[in-house]
Amino acid sequence: MAELDQFKQTYITECFELLGEMEERLMVLDVEAADAEALNAIFRCAHSIKGGSGAFGFDFITVFTHALEALLDVLREGKVAPSREAVDLLLKSADVVTQMVTAARDGQRPPDNLGSDIKAELERFAGAGPAVAGAEAAYGLFDEEPATDAAPERLWHIDFAPHPTLFATGNEPLLILRELARLGTATILADSSQVPLLADLDAAACFLRWTIDLRTARDEAAIREVFEFVEDHCDLKIAGENPAPAILAPPRKDSPPTAAGDEAPARPAPATSIRVDLEKVDRLVNMVGELVITEAMLRAQTRDFPAEQFSGLLRGIDELSQHTRELQEAVMSVRMQPVKSIFSRMPRIVRDISAQLGKEIRLETKGENTEVDKTVIEQLSDPLMHMIRNSCDHGIEMPETRADNGKATEGVIHLSAEHRGGRIVIEIGDDGAGINRERVLAKAREKNLVATDVNPSDGDIDNMIFMAGFSTAEKVTNVSGRGVGMDVVKRNIEGMGGTVRVENHPGKGSHFTISLPLTLAILDGMIVRVGSEKYIIPITSIVETLRPKPDDVRHVEGHSDVINVRGEFVSVLYLSRTFDVAGAESDPSKALVVLVESHNEKLGLVVDELIGQQQVVIKSLEANADPVPGVSGATILGDGMVALILEINDLAKAHPPAAPDRKQAA
Repeated sequence: MAELDQFKQTYITECFELLGEMEERLMVLDVEAADAEALNAIFRCAHSIKGGSGAFGFDFITVFTHALEALLDVLREGKVAPSREAVDLLLKSADVVTQMVTAARDGQRPPDNLGSDIKAELERFAGAGPAVAGAEAAYGLFDEEPATDAAPERLWHIDFAPHPTLFATGNEPLLILRELARLGTATILADSSQVPLLADLDAAACFLRWTIDLRTARDEAAIREVFEFVEDHCDLKIAGENPAPAILAPPRKDSPPTAAGDEAPARPAPATSIRVDLEKVDRLVNMVGELVITEAMLRAQTRDFPAEQFSGLLRGIDELSQHTRELQEAVMSVRMQPVKSIFSRMPRIVRDISAQLGKEIRLETKGENTEVDKTVIEQLSDPLMHMIRNSCDHGIEMPETRADNGKATEGVIHLSAEHRGGRIVIEIGDDGAGINRERVLAKAREKNLVATDVNPSDGDIDNMIFMAGFSTAEKVTNVSGRGVGMDVVKRNIEGMGGTVRVENHPGKGSHFTISLPLTLAILDGMIVRVGSEKYIIPITSIVETLRPKPDDVRHVEGHSDVINVRGEFVSVLYLSRTFDVAGAESDPSKALVVLVESHNEKLGLVVDELIGQQQVVIKSLEANADPVPGVSGATILGDGMVALILEINDLAKAHPPAAPDRKQAA
């Protein structure tokens, strides 16, 4: 039973992957010139989901996907012409199957009427009759007479011997044989010689094998494609008679002569992959993290050893450090995934919202293969979805408005990702109306988010969209208006150690930039000492380090101390007071000030000493203790001591930036 549960979990995981692939292919399907291969790929996704559902008793999935498969079948045969309505229906069907698979994953049975209206529409479309004139020719599948330059038919001999465990993988040989017969004229013979006596028969095992003679104009690749999902679970032999003579390109004049016995260069082996439980990967990452800590401890213990006396030991530690870093990078790369898994969902969102709002919007993506840690991807999905919805709703104008302003009626949203400076940068831009600053300021004052006597700058007004409860929507809809969008975006991104910045160009559009760490497990930090305690400041937050002159330190009435940094007054935060550390230097001019940046505002952290930069493994505190304001986690240093990792955004919120006038500061 445990083994069956494991197969069931694998099937459900594959279903979600197939549904994602199906949606992605449907979104890029050209209904004006849909090719057979695109429709075949979508059909295979539905066919694989249906085939596995019966093996695990998910009859509700089997029944629904049968109707979905029927529509795809007539579409790829050219009996029904593809259209936007058909694609919309297929997308809705994929949503229904997603709900069914989710229920199966949770051990529940969905309501009997789930998707019944969609199923009726699928059956209506599938039985809509012959396609419009010329549809068959457009597909090139069912021409009355073969074209004069069509490939000649060949006879293929196929031996198909499934392994006994084939049924346990959710595959059905009968469906495979039917699919094979679609390629041409097939003669199929079953071999039952391996079937045991009834007393020894295992009903869950496959004992039959088949030999097939297939006459078709399709090539071997098309035949192997039919066996794509079972090739690892069977013995398969494919041989063709009377192969067409190979057409060789004439040799280039500059290429060396080839001996008669020379073979063509071998094709590169296809990339292979295995499915590994994420828990195992996390355990591996933790073990490598402990190895990094141990290596740091060894280096700390041997730092003062004389090089001439312990040259071999020190050289070995250097090599260990190098191998540890390489191992760490290799293990972390296992967790890295392309952002395509998130980006692929956005075209569907844009499509649905644009249809709902009556707008014409096109989404352009770039950098989908940029890789980032899986944990970052999981937490990035919701913020990115909020921002795309906002661009559709608030950014892009109605077609008639765009036309009046001399713009194309179709708005464009750009979504891109790239690695930059050891971080991942995601940008969302549109060519819409931009942020209406007058309207934003009026709404903020109406909601008492900004005092009436305050005159904020343009940049401050643009950033008001990130305030909690802020919305410029005139009425609440299922797209926007509740004021729970952009503040959630900012909070979630900052919770991952990232930043979000907005650039506004009224009348031309807006541009959002999200910067995130590549991984949430390891960071580059600066170790600082405050009294007898050590803290880690993330390198990405540090602007500069300085020791101010006594005249540059000022105390502002009703405010904390500030320092004058080249004419700019920066608030000072004493870490010794924040964390109640005794024995620390309290005079910034005698200590060091580390300038950090948060929300485009600078803050000076007073520390006693900079110990050095180091890559540290982040250990969560929340599993064993309550959250500590200003602390994002902890790490173990080379001397075995625990150091807290500072959360700069929290410290900045608890210590607002200095805004004194120059006279008061003087």
